[in-house]
Amino acid sequence: MLSDADAAALYDLLNPWDAASYPSDAFYDGLVRAASDVLDVGCGTGSMLRHARETGHTGRLVGLDPDRAALDRARRRTDVEWVAGVAAEASWAGEFDLVTMVSHAFQCLVGDDELRASLTAIRAALREGGRFAFETRHPRARAWESWAAAEPSEVVDAAGRTLRTTYHLDSVVDDVVTLTETTTDPAGTVRRVDRSSLRFLDVPALNTFLNEAGFAIEAQYGDWHCGPVTGASREIVTIARPITLA
Repeated sequence: MLSDADAAALYDLLNPWDAASYPSDAFYDGLVRAASDVLDVGCGTGSMLRHARETGHTGRLVGLDPDRAALDRARRRTDVEWVAGVAAEASWAGEFDLVTMVSHAFQCLVGDDELRASLTAIRAALREGGRFAFETRHPRARAWESWAAAEPSEVVDAAGRTLRTTYHLDSVVDDVVTLTETTTDPAGTVRRVDRSSLRFLDVPALNTFLNEAGFAIEAQYGDWHCGPVTGASREIVTIARPITLA
């Protein structure tokens, strides 16, 4: 079986941070470079912040995530602050110029209460004039259908094991999609099974949550090249700023 540490290493292997290859990474790299103090919510193994430090960012970099194995991997870089926890329980007050949620981490905020509490804490963490940047998959693109239909992805991990990953669509209930990810070896032996739920908010619902939490939309894009959100967009990329609540 794959341990949690193995799974974290596998995630890095399957999802390298590479601005030259991935426009999403380039988009966030630009925002991080322009900010003095950055909080990455749902940082996982910390690849974005590790890359920022490696490429010369000299300000404060903080990664927040509940996954201890992912944070253990992130902590190989000791000049970044790594904090175990979730956004809803965070208590920073006016400490950051930029808060991010990358790699669709925003979609892991499934329940209304968790989402509202998380947005409230993120707003509190920002300085006046700060920015909150994140992306969520556009529900009209129905990405979950392509995941379930895709051929298994295959990779050789650091231990020399060939691993295959497949996805099974368990349910679609309102705007919440639940999937099971199964990792096997070439013989078909199951090495790990993970089940997760993701929320797919459309633009009106998303912006309502943001407005209620005290955010104004600065910009919203349908792709990583800053194109408009349309019915054909696969992403909803959002930059929001805190406003003063009445």
